[in-house]
Amino acid sequence: MPLVNNKVGDDCAASGDKALADGKALVDSLMKVVACYRHLASCVGGCTDSLQLRDELRQTREKAQKLAGDVCHHLTSHLRDKSLPDGQRKEMELLWVAFSACLELLHVDMCKVLNISGIVSLADSASLVHTGLEGGCSDVAARALSLPDLNQVRTDSLPAGLESQERSTMELEIGQIDRMIDDMEMKVNVLRWMVEPHGPLYADPLSSTDSASMALLSVDEEQQAPTSQPLCQRSHMFALLLLLGVFFVASTLSLCIFFFS
Repeated sequence: MPLVNNKVGDDCAASGDKALADGKALVDSLMKVVACYRHLASCVGGCTDSLQLRDELRQTREKAQKLAGDVCHHLTSHLRDKSLPDGQRKEMELLWVAFSACLELLHVDMCKVLNISGIVSLADSASLVHTGLEGGCSDVAARALSLPDLNQVRTDSLPAGLESQERSTMELEIGQIDRMIDDMEMKVNVLRWMVEPHGPLYADPLSSTDSASMALLSVDEEQQAPTSQPLCQRSHMFALLLLLGVFFVASTLSLCIFFFS
Protein backbone atom coordinates (compact mmCIF):
# COMPACT_ATOMS: atom_id res chain seq x y z
CA MET A 1 0.00 0.00 0.00
CA PRO A 2 1.59 3.37 -1.02
CA LEU A 3 2.27 5.88 1.71
CA VAL A 4 0.59 9.26 1.49
CA ASN A 5 2.68 12.29 2.39
CA ASN A 6 0.17 14.40 4.27
CA LYS A 7 2.81 16.96 5.25
CA VAL A 8 3.28 18.11 1.64
CA GLY A 9 -0.45 18.52 1.15
CA ASP A 10 -0.79 20.46 4.39
CA ASP A 11 2.10 22.75 3.41
CA CYS A 12 0.53 23.45 -0.02
CA ALA A 13 -2.83 24.18 1.55
CA ALA A 14 -1.24 26.47 4.13
CA SER A 15 0.72 28.37 1.47
CA GLY A 16 -2.44 28.72 -0.62
CA ASP A 17 -4.39 30.08 2.34
CA LYS A 18 -1.60 32.54 3.09
CA ALA A 19 -1.53 33.73 -0.51
CA LEU A 20 -5.29 34.20 -0.44
CA ALA A 21 -5.12 36.11 2.84
CA ASP A 22 -2.35 38.34 1.47
CA GLY A 23 -4.39 39.02 -1.65
CA LYS A 24 -7.44 39.99 0.39
CA ALA A 25 -5.34 42.32 2.55
CA LEU A 26 -3.83 44.00 -0.52
CA VAL A 27 -7.19 44.46 -2.24
CA ASP A 28 -8.73 45.81 0.96
CA SER A 29 -5.91 48.35 1.31
CA LEU A 30 -6.33 49.38 -2.32
CA MET A 31 -10.08 49.87 -1.82
CA LYS A 32 -9.46 52.24 1.09
CA VAL A 33 -6.88 54.29 -0.81
CA VAL A 34 -9.04 54.51 -3.94
CA ALA A 35 -12.02 55.58 -1.81
CA CYS A 36 -9.85 58.27 -0.23
CA TYR A 37 -8.70 59.48 -3.64
CA ARG A 38 -12.30 59.70 -4.80
CA HIS A 39 -13.16 61.77 -1.73
CA LEU A 40 -10.25 64.12 -2.38
CA ALA A 41 -11.04 64.34 -6.10
CA SER A 42 -14.53 65.63 -5.30
CA CYS A 43 -12.96 68.78 -3.81
CA VAL A 44 -10.88 69.71 -6.86
CA GLY A 45 -12.10 72.97 -8.36
CA GLY A 46 -14.15 73.85 -5.27
CA CYS A 47 -13.63 76.42 -2.59
CA THR A 48 -11.55 73.94 -0.54
CA ASP A 49 -9.10 73.38 -3.40
CA SER A 50 -5.54 74.31 -2.51
CA LEU A 51 -1.91 73.38 -2.96
CA GLN A 52 -2.20 71.10 0.06
CA LEU A 53 -5.14 69.25 -1.52
CA ARG A 54 -3.20 68.77 -4.75
CA ASP A 55 -0.24 67.42 -2.80
CA GLU A 56 -2.52 65.03 -0.88
CA LEU A 57 -3.96 63.88 -4.19
CA ARG A 58 -0.47 63.23 -5.51
CA GLN A 59 0.57 61.21 -2.45
CA THR A 60 -2.66 59.21 -2.43
CA ARG A 61 -2.36 58.55 -6.16
CA GLU A 62 1.21 57.30 -5.76
CA LYS A 63 0.16 55.01 -2.91
CA ALA A 64 -2.74 53.64 -5.00
CA GLN A 65 -0.48 52.97 -7.98
CA LYS A 66 2.07 51.15 -5.84
CA LEU A 67 -0.65 49.01 -4.27
CA ALA A 68 -2.17 48.34 -7.69
CA GLY A 69 1.17 47.07 -8.97
CA ASP A 70 1.58 44.76 -5.97
CA VAL A 71 -1.98 43.42 -6.28
CA CYS A 72 -1.63 42.88 -10.03
CA HIS A 73 1.63 40.92 -9.62
CA HIS A 74 0.25 38.86 -6.72
CA LEU A 75 -3.05 37.89 -8.35
CA THR A 76 -1.58 37.35 -11.81
CA SER A 77 1.08 34.95 -10.55
CA HIS A 78 -1.48 32.84 -8.69
CA LEU A 79 -4.27 32.88 -11.28
CA ARG A 80 -1.84 31.71 -13.97
CA ASP A 81 -0.86 28.77 -11.79
CA LYS A 82 -2.46 25.65 -13.26
CA SER A 83 -2.17 23.73 -9.99
CA LEU A 84 -4.29 26.23 -8.04
CA PRO A 85 -7.24 24.41 -6.37
CA ASP A 86 -10.74 25.27 -7.57
CA GLY A 87 -11.84 26.75 -4.26
CA GLN A 88 -8.86 29.08 -4.03
CA ARG A 89 -9.16 29.94 -7.72
CA LYS A 90 -12.73 31.12 -7.21
CA GLU A 91 -11.61 33.31 -4.32
CA MET A 92 -8.74 34.69 -6.39
CA GLU A 93 -11.08 35.43 -9.28
CA LEU A 94 -13.37 37.30 -6.88
CA LEU A 95 -10.39 39.37 -5.73
CA TRP A 96 -9.43 39.93 -9.36
CA VAL A 97 -12.85 41.36 -10.19
CA ALA A 98 -12.76 43.64 -7.14
CA PHE A 99 -9.25 44.76 -8.09
CA SER A 100 -10.31 45.49 -11.68
CA ALA A 101 -13.24 47.59 -10.45
CA CYS A 102 -10.95 49.56 -8.10
CA LEU A 103 -8.48 50.19 -10.90
CA GLU A 104 -11.19 51.49 -13.20
CA LEU A 105 -12.53 53.80 -10.48
CA LEU A 106 -9.02 55.14 -9.92
CA HIS A 107 -8.63 55.73 -13.65
CA VAL A 108 -11.94 57.60 -13.84
CA ASP A 109 -11.06 59.82 -10.88
CA MET A 110 -7.60 60.56 -12.23
CA CYS A 111 -9.10 61.66 -15.55
CA LYS A 112 -11.62 63.78 -13.65
CA VAL A 113 -8.90 65.53 -11.65
CA LEU A 114 -6.87 66.10 -14.81
CA ASN A 115 -9.79 67.68 -16.65
CA ILE A 116 -10.95 69.89 -13.78
CA SER A 117 -7.44 71.05 -12.93
CA GLY A 118 -7.06 72.08 -16.56
CA ILE A 119 -10.24 74.17 -16.39
CA VAL A 120 -9.93 75.62 -12.88
CA SER A 121 -6.56 77.10 -11.98
CA LEU A 122 -5.30 77.66 -8.46
CA ALA A 123 -3.64 80.85 -9.64
CA ASP A 124 -7.09 82.40 -10.07
CA SER A 125 -8.98 81.93 -6.81
CA ALA A 126 -12.05 83.66 -8.27
CA SER A 127 -12.57 80.72 -10.64
CA LEU A 128 -13.03 78.25 -7.78
CA VAL A 129 -16.59 77.02 -7.31
CA HIS A 130 -18.18 77.98 -3.99
CA THR A 131 -19.56 74.60 -2.92
CA GLY A 132 -20.17 75.58 0.70
CA LEU A 133 -17.69 73.03 2.06
CA GLU A 134 -15.25 74.01 4.77
CA GLY A 135 -12.06 72.51 6.12
CA GLY A 136 -9.56 70.18 4.54
CA CYS A 137 -9.22 66.45 3.99
CA SER A 138 -5.85 65.89 5.66
CA ASP A 139 -7.28 63.41 8.17
CA VAL A 140 -8.79 61.29 5.41
CA ALA A 141 -5.59 61.30 3.39
CA ALA A 142 -3.50 60.49 6.49
CA ARG A 143 -5.63 57.42 7.24
CA ALA A 144 -5.37 56.21 3.65
CA LEU A 145 -1.60 56.72 3.59
CA SER A 146 -1.20 55.05 7.02
CA LEU A 147 0.42 58.19 8.45
CA PRO A 148 -0.15 59.53 11.97
CA ASP A 149 -0.48 63.09 10.72
CA LEU A 150 -0.32 64.99 7.46
CA ASN A 151 0.06 68.56 8.60
CA GLN A 152 1.99 70.55 6.02
CA VAL A 153 3.08 74.11 5.66
CA ARG A 154 0.60 76.07 3.58
CA THR A 155 1.97 78.41 0.95
CA ASP A 156 -0.08 81.20 -0.53
CA SER A 157 2.02 81.68 -3.64
CA LEU A 158 1.75 79.19 -6.49
CA PRO A 159 5.15 78.04 -7.83
CA ALA A 160 5.62 78.83 -11.51
CA GLY A 161 4.86 75.93 -13.82
CA LEU A 162 3.63 73.69 -11.02
CA GLU A 163 0.19 73.02 -12.48
CA SER A 164 1.46 72.26 -15.97
CA GLN A 165 4.09 69.93 -14.54
CA GLU A 166 1.44 68.21 -12.42
CA ARG A 167 -0.82 67.72 -15.45
CA SER A 168 2.04 66.23 -17.46
CA THR A 169 2.79 63.81 -14.64
CA MET A 170 -0.85 62.82 -14.35
CA GLU A 171 -1.08 62.16 -18.10
CA LEU A 172 1.86 59.76 -17.81
CA GLU A 173 0.31 58.04 -14.78
CA ILE A 174 -3.06 57.69 -16.54
CA GLY A 175 -1.24 56.07 -19.45
CA GLN A 176 0.38 53.64 -17.02
CA ILE A 177 -3.01 52.70 -15.58
CA ASP A 178 -4.33 52.17 -19.12
CA ARG A 179 -1.47 49.83 -19.91
CA MET A 180 -1.95 47.97 -16.64
CA ILE A 181 -5.63 47.38 -17.44
CA ASP A 182 -4.74 46.13 -20.92
CA ASP A 183 -2.03 43.82 -19.56
CA MET A 184 -4.46 42.42 -17.01
CA GLU A 185 -6.97 41.51 -19.72
CA MET A 186 -4.24 39.88 -21.81
CA LYS A 187 -2.55 37.89 -19.05
CA VAL A 188 -5.56 36.59 -17.12
CA ASN A 189 -8.85 35.64 -18.74
CA VAL A 190 -11.42 36.14 -15.98
CA LEU A 191 -14.93 36.88 -17.20
CA ARG A 192 -16.57 39.20 -14.68
CA TRP A 193 -20.11 38.05 -15.39
CA MET A 194 -19.07 34.45 -14.68
CA VAL A 195 -17.72 35.28 -11.18
CA GLU A 196 -20.36 34.84 -8.47
CA PRO A 197 -19.87 37.22 -5.52
CA HIS A 198 -19.95 35.68 -2.08
CA GLY A 199 -18.31 36.05 1.30
CA PRO A 200 -18.56 38.63 4.08
CA LEU A 201 -16.34 41.24 2.42
CA TYR A 202 -18.19 41.72 -0.84
CA ALA A 203 -21.63 40.12 -0.58
CA ASP A 204 -23.09 41.20 2.75
CA PRO A 205 -24.29 44.69 1.67
CA LEU A 206 -25.98 43.24 -1.38
CA SER A 207 -27.49 40.29 0.43
CA SER A 208 -28.76 42.46 3.27
CA THR A 209 -30.29 44.88 0.80
CA ASP A 210 -31.90 42.06 -1.14
CA SER A 211 -33.27 40.44 2.00
CA ALA A 212 -34.64 43.76 3.22
CA SER A 213 -36.25 44.37 -0.17
CA MET A 214 -37.80 40.91 -0.16
CA ALA A 215 -39.08 41.45 3.38
CA LEU A 216 -40.68 44.76 2.42
CA LEU A 217 -42.17 43.15 -0.67
CA SER A 218 -43.67 40.31 1.36
CA VAL A 219 -45.11 42.78 3.86
CA ASP A 220 -46.64 44.81 1.04
CA GLU A 221 -48.15 41.70 -0.49
CA GLU A 222 -49.61 40.67 2.85
CA GLN A 223 -51.08 44.09 3.34
CA GLN A 224 -52.51 44.22 -0.14
CA ALA A 225 -53.92 40.70 -0.16
CA PRO A 226 -56.96 41.30 2.12
CA THR A 227 -57.95 44.47 0.24
CA SER A 228 -57.58 42.96 -3.22
CA GLN A 229 -60.19 40.24 -2.69
CA PRO A 230 -63.16 42.62 -2.06
CA LEU A 231 -62.13 44.64 -5.10
CA CYS A 232 -62.22 41.53 -7.25
CA GLN A 233 -65.61 40.53 -5.81
CA ARG A 234 -67.01 44.01 -6.47
CA SER A 235 -65.80 43.96 -10.05
CA HIS A 236 -67.40 40.56 -10.59
CA MET A 237 -70.72 41.76 -9.15
CA PHE A 238 -70.64 44.88 -11.31
CA ALA A 239 -70.03 42.83 -14.45
CA LEU A 240 -72.87 40.44 -13.53
CA LEU A 241 -75.30 43.32 -12.95
CA LEU A 242 -74.25 44.90 -16.23
CA LEU A 243 -74.94 41.66 -18.12
CA LEU A 244 -78.32 41.30 -16.43
CA GLY A 245 -79.22 44.89 -17.33
CA VAL A 246 -78.27 44.33 -20.99
CA PHE A 247 -80.29 41.10 -21.05
CA PHE A 248 -83.31 42.84 -19.53
CA VAL A 249 -83.18 45.73 -22.02
CA ALA A 250 -82.77 43.32 -24.95
CA SER A 251 -85.70 41.17 -23.82
CA THR A 252 -87.91 44.27 -23.32
CA LEU A 253 -87.12 45.49 -26.81
CA SER A 254 -87.86 42.08 -28.26
CA LEU A 255 -91.25 41.95 -26.55
CA CYS A 256 -92.12 45.45 -27.72
CA ILE A 257 -91.23 44.60 -31.28
CA PHE A 258 -93.30 41.37 -31.07
CA PHE A 259 -96.47 43.04 -29.72
CA PHE A 260 -96.41 46.18 -31.85
CA SER A 261 -95.53 44.51 -35.17
